[in-house]
Amino acid sequence: MIKGLFVKKKKYATIPTDRAKQDVPEGIMSKCPECKHIMVSKELRKNLMVCPGCQYHYPMSSQERIASLIDEGTFVEYDSDMISSNPLDFPDYVEKLESDRKKTKINEAVVTGEGQINGINTAIAIMDSRFRMGSMGSVVGEKITRAIENAIEKEYPFVIFTASGGARMQEGVLSLMQMAKTSVALNKLSNRGLLFISVMTHPTTGGVSASFASVGDYNFAEPRALIGFAGRRIIEQTIRQELPDDFQTSEFLLKHGQLDDVIHRSEMKKTLGTLLKIHNEGRR
Repeated sequence: MIKGLFVKKKKYATIPTDRAKQDVPEGIMSKCPECKHIMVSKELRKNLMVCPGCQYHYPMSSQERIASLIDEGTFVEYDSDMISSNPLDFPDYVEKLESDRKKTKINEAVVTGEGQINGINTAIAIMDSRFRMGSMGSVVGEKITRAIENAIEKEYPFVIFTASGGARMQEGVLSLMQMAKTSVALNKLSNRGLLFISVMTHPTTGGVSASFASVGDYNFAEPRALIGFAGRRIIEQTIRQELPDDFQTSEFLLKHGQLDDVIHRSEMKKTLGTLLKIHNEGRR
């Protein structure tokens, strides 16, 4: 055998299997749940939380929604210190509320206030699905009602963005009473000739969809939002029929006359601003 013909293989450093995870800190990248497109989270936020690939609309926090709609420096929050109690002594309810407050940095499932949209003074309520899945308890109903009453007093239009799993079970019938309370307040708003715009986002279900979310002068929704009262399986079992694949989507509701339009998030402020301007000029 010729000396030096074969060379001993050098040893190479081994790379830990979790090295890739270490190189990319958590939260830097986002993966679209619909088309699996991977993007930088910062770019996703710049795009109003809409996937640039398939246009999937991610849920928005109340803070992100305010920033995307309200003219900078004009938002004034209402009733930020209101928090829920535990009227039925429901087990672990207080602890869950406190956990959500720490996680979301808000005190309840809706943020209300006033600000300007393209220069038009507007009262606004924004539901946040991160807090108890946007469920409607006594404080949520009270905050929305007070925002409507402020709109009546100041003669402002009222806009609400809904995102909710429905009435909050931990408060029982007290949560269901909010359906009537908010609806009565909206009737007073209507009697004063003031505009009410409802924008339903994913998801808007249960008692919220059956009350204030569906009675706007204009009823809008974001693309592909789930909107309905009872769940799909319950309805199919009740009527003993198979429902269409797109049942309870915003596009299905638009097709069947239950919505005025489905609006892409990038067009939302422009559309609202136009309607508010027309309404404002009509009241002069």
